[in-house]
Amino acid sequence: MRPCTVFLAEFRGRFDVGRGYDPWLMSQAAPASPSAALPKSYSPREHEAAITQRWESAHCFHATTGTGRAPYSIFIPPPNVTAALHLGHALNNTLQDVLARVHRMRGFETLWMPGTDHAGIATQTVVEKRLLMQGKRRTDFTREAFIQRVQEWKDEYEAVILSQLKAMGSSCDVERTRFTMDPVCATAVREAFFRLFCDGLIDRGKRLVNWDPVSQTALADDEVEMHEVDGHFWYLRYPLTDGSGHVTVATTRPETMLGDTAVAVNPRDPRAAALRGKRLRLPIVGREISIVEDDYVVMPASMGGDPADPKAQFATGFLKVTPAHDANDWEIGRRHGLAAINIMAPDGSISDRHGWSDVSDSARAFVGMTREAARTAIVAWFKANGLLEEARPYRHSVGHSYRSHVPVEPYLSDQWYVRVTDDRLRGAALRAMATDQVDGAWPKDIAPRSGAEGDGELRFFPPRYAKTFQQWHENLRDWCISRQLWWGHRIPVWTKRVHGAAGGIDLAAAGVGHLGHSTADAALAIVRVADGTQVSAHEATSGEFDLHVCTLTDAAGAALEAHGFVRDPDVLDTWFSSALWPLSTLGWPNPAAFEMGGLLEEFNPSAVLSTAREIITLWVSRMVMFNRYFLGGRVPFRHVFIHSVVQDGFGQKMSKSLGNGLDPRDVIHSHGADALRFTLVQMSTSTQDVRLPVDMVCPHTGETFTPKTIVTQSGHTVAAPVQESPKAPGKRMVSAYGAATGNAEPGDDQPLARNTSARFDTGRNFANKLWNATRFALANLPEGRPAELTTTAPASMADRWMLARLAQAVASIDASIAEYRFNEVGDALYDVVWRDFCDWYLESIKPTVKSDPLQQQCLRTVLDGLLRVMHPVMPFVTETLWPAVQQAGAAGVRGLELPPSALCTTAMWPRPDAALIDAGALRDMERVQSLVLAIRNLRGERKVDPKRRITLHAAASAMATIHAGEGIVQTLAGLDRVEPMSGSRPAGALALAHEGEELWLTNVVDAVDAGAERERLSKLIAERERAIAGFEAKLGNAGYVAKAPPAVVEETRAKCAQAQSDLDAARSALAALGVQA
Repeated sequence: MRPCTVFLAEFRGRFDVGRGYDPWLMSQAAPASPSAALPKSYSPREHEAAITQRWESAHCFHATTGTGRAPYSIFIPPPNVTAALHLGHALNNTLQDVLARVHRMRGFETLWMPGTDHAGIATQTVVEKRLLMQGKRRTDFTREAFIQRVQEWKDEYEAVILSQLKAMGSSCDVERTRFTMDPVCATAVREAFFRLFCDGLIDRGKRLVNWDPVSQTALADDEVEMHEVDGHFWYLRYPLTDGSGHVTVATTRPETMLGDTAVAVNPRDPRAAALRGKRLRLPIVGREISIVEDDYVVMPASMGGDPADPKAQFATGFLKVTPAHDANDWEIGRRHGLAAINIMAPDGSISDRHGWSDVSDSARAFVGMTREAARTAIVAWFKANGLLEEARPYRHSVGHSYRSHVPVEPYLSDQWYVRVTDDRLRGAALRAMATDQVDGAWPKDIAPRSGAEGDGELRFFPPRYAKTFQQWHENLRDWCISRQLWWGHRIPVWTKRVHGAAGGIDLAAAGVGHLGHSTADAALAIVRVADGTQVSAHEATSGEFDLHVCTLTDAAGAALEAHGFVRDPDVLDTWFSSALWPLSTLGWPNPAAFEMGGLLEEFNPSAVLSTAREIITLWVSRMVMFNRYFLGGRVPFRHVFIHSVVQDGFGQKMSKSLGNGLDPRDVIHSHGADALRFTLVQMSTSTQDVRLPVDMVCPHTGETFTPKTIVTQSGHTVAAPVQESPKAPGKRMVSAYGAATGNAEPGDDQPLARNTSARFDTGRNFANKLWNATRFALANLPEGRPAELTTTAPASMADRWMLARLAQAVASIDASIAEYRFNEVGDALYDVVWRDFCDWYLESIKPTVKSDPLQQQCLRTVLDGLLRVMHPVMPFVTETLWPAVQQAGAAGVRGLELPPSALCTTAMWPRPDAALIDAGALRDMERVQSLVLAIRNLRGERKVDPKRRITLHAAASAMATIHAGEGIVQTLAGLDRVEPMSGSRPAGALALAHEGEELWLTNVVDAVDAGAERERLSKLIAERERAIAGFEAKLGNAGYVAKAPPAVVEETRAKCAQAQSDLDAARSALAALGVQA
C-alpha cells in the first residue's frame, strides 16, 4: 500500500486545478467502476450545454397547477433590454436559482418566472445614442418607424439576456417568459390604468416635475439621485422700486432669476416690517416683483437664525422666489398666489417660448444659452453692473437623472399622476408591513390595520430595509407616471378642450354623449383648465375644460378622433408596468384568456422577491400598492430579500449605463458556470457590498492583464475603450466599456476582449475538487445496487462522524436558506465537502473501504447526499457526476433515505434524522483531528520527510484518542507504530505538547538537518523570549491592566502563555539535538 499522506496541504494540492488529477488515486480505480465513465478532469465547456439540454428536454423547470404540491414562486426582477447582463444580475439570479432549486428538490411546485423589461427611458436613450453615431435623430423617423428600431434592439438583447440566464444555469420556467410590453402584460397595464382612472386615483395636472433635459422627459422623485457637488452661493442685489435701497439674495442658481416673481423674507426678521408694501425691480428683466413674508425663509445667524443650520451661515434672510424652477419656491408661490414663469425650453436652455413673455432687451441676450452658460453670463452681468456683492464656495446636494446623470431641472409641466398618497395605496402598503418591523407610529392619516388579507405579511431581509420602505411611504408624494417618450405603453387617454356653457357642457355635441358616466370600457373626466379641478358636466358653466376619455381598448379611438379628440402622445413610466409584474405575468385580469388559468391563485403571493436596495422605492413599493389594490389586499410576496451590490475594483456599482459590468459569460468561459455561481454565493453577505477587481484577457495572446483606465465625464473610472496588447506589440482590442457605450467598434483588427477575475479561482478549484474526489470515491465502490444496505447503521467512527457532519451541514444550510444567508450556505458546503469529506473522511477510509461493505454504503450515501446539497449552488458539475453516482448503487443508511432519481435536479432534498448527529463521533473525531494536526505541524516545522514513518510515544489521554480513532491517527499522521510512554524521553526524540500532555516522536532525528534545525530553533527561542518580555511588561503595568478592555487584557495573557509554551517546546527540541538553550 502507498504510504499515507502526511500533510493536509499535500492532499489539498493534489486536487487543485492546474495540477490535474491524483495519479495514485486514479490508478486504484477498478475497470468496472462507475468512475471509469468519467473523464479524468472536469472541463465545464464540455458538459454545460449538454446538461442544459437534458434539463430542457425533461421540462424540469416548468410549473403546473393542480398538482397538489405546495406552491413556491419567485418572480425574476425583469432586466432591462438595454444591454447584456452583468455580474450584478448574475448575483441576484444565482441567489434566486438556489432558492428555486432547493424548494423544487423539497417537493414544492416551483415557479421561477423569467422575463424582461422594456425600460422606456433607458432603452430609447441607448437607441437614440446609436442613431446619433450614424448621423440620425429620432425625429428623422415616424413614431412607428422609430419604435420598430427600438423593437429590433429589444429582440436582439432579450435573446442575449435569455441565453445568459441559460448559460448561468438559471432554472427559470422559460416556457412562461414574459416581456413588459407583450400582449399579456399590455392587457394588464391597460386594465390597471382604466381602473385607477375610474376610481379617481389617476389625474392630470400642471405641477412642478423633475425634468431630465437630456432625455427630455419627466422623472418621478425616486428616479432622481442626489450627488454632492461643488458650487457657489452668489449674492445678488435687487433694487427697491422707490430708490430707497436694495435687498441682497443668495442663490446657487443665478440663471433662474429671470423667472423670479417675488422675494421672500421671514416675518420674524427685524427688517420685514420696514419692507412691507414695497416692491423690487428685477435686474436684467425689469419686472416689478413683490416682497412676501413666509416662515420657510432661513434667517441668517446674525439675525436670530439657528447657528447650527449650515444654511444660516450663508443666508441673507432674503430668498428669491422662482415658482416655475424650484420645488420649495413652487410651494411658496402657491401660498402667496405668485405667478409661475417658465424661462426654459425642454432641453434646459433659456427660452422665451414656454411661458416667459416680458423679455426685456437686456434679457434677450440670454435667450438660447444653455443653463450653464446663462449662469456664467448672468453672474458676469451682475458684476459688471455693480450688483454682485460676493461669491462664496458652497458644497451641496443636487438631484441628477438616474439615466442621463445630468442635473435635473424643476420644470412646470402638465403630467399624469397616480395618487399614491391615497390611503388605498399608501396606507395599504404600510399596513402590509410585519408588525415587529414597523418603526414607531405611522402618520395619523394612515388608517389602522383591520385584519384584512395581507396586513402584516410583508417581511424584509435584512430587517433594516423595512425602515427604508416605511419612511418612503410616510413621506410619499403623488407619482408622476407620464413620460415624453415614444417607446413604452402609450397613455390610453384621448383629450378634447371645450368651452363651458350656461347649462354645462353638452356631452352629446362633444361626441361623448354615451359617457355621462363611466361604462364597462370607457370613462370620462372633465377638468377645469384654470385650476385642474375635476367637475361634472353640468358644473362646467364658464371657462375652458379638458374632456379626458380613458378606454380599455384602442377600438374607440378612431370615433373619438373623428370628434376632435387627440390621443395623449406620452407613454407610461416604465415602473407602472413593472409594478404589475406579479399580476401581469400570471395573466391578470383574465388568466383564462391566455390559457393561464389557476396560476394567479396558486402563485400569487410569491414566496420572496430578491432585489437591490435602490429600487425599494421605485419598484417594491409600487408592487405592494398595486397588488393589494387589485387583488383585494393580497401582498405580491411575503418576503423581500435585499442582496448585496456588486462593485467593480474601484468601488463603483456595476451598471449597464456605465458600461463597467463584467459579462457573466466571460467568467463562464474562463472558469465555468459553477465557479461563477459558487463564488457569488460565498461573496453574498447581508452586511456589505462586494468589490470585484476585473482583469482583461487579451484576445491575441490569451494572457490576463490589468487594463488601462480613463475617467468619464461623470467622474467614473472605467477601462479605456481601446486597449493595447501588453505582449503583442501593435495589436489592439476593444474593452467591454468601449463596446457597451459605442465609443469603440470591435472588428477583426481590434476584437472584443473578455474580462475575468481571479476571485473565481476558488469556485473553479472547488468544482475540480468535487470531481476528483467523486472519481476516487467511485473507484472504491463496486458497481451494483445493494438495497439491503440502505437501512443499516454505520459502525466505524469515521463513518458515523461523516454522516453526522452531513446531517449538520444540511441543517445549517436549511437554516441559512430560511434567512437568506447565502454566504453561510457557501461556507457550509465548502466545509463539509472540501474539509470534511475530501481532507478527512476520504483519507481516513483509504485503508479499509475496499474491504468493508458497510463503509462502502456510507461512502455511497455521503457522496449522493453531498451532490444533492451541492446541486442548487453548483448544478452543472453535480448533474454531470450524478449518473455515475447513481450507477454505483442505491444510497441510504438508517436515518437517511435518498431515493434514486434520473436527474440530480429532481432528486429529493436530504432529510437526515436528528439521531445521525452522533455527539460521541463528533467529539472523538475532533480530538483525532487535533492530534493529527499537531503531529503534522511538528513534522512540518522539523522538516521531516512526509513519507517517513515515525513512532509516537503517547500518554494515557492520547492513547484513548488513538484508540477511539480506530487507526485514523496512524493513517493521517504517518505513524509506523504507537507505543505507551514509559521512562524518560529517548535520545533524539521530538517533544510535542498536546492537551496538557507531552508526547514523543522518535525515529525522526536522521530525517532532520541537525545544523539547520539548531539555527531555526535558536532564532525561534530568541523571538519568543523578546515577545514574552513585551507581554510581561504590559501585564506588569497596572495602568494597562486597569484601563484596557478586559478582553484585550485576556488576549494579551493568552498570547504570553502561548509564547511561553512555544519557548518551552523549542528549548526542549534544542536539548534533544544536544544543545542547551
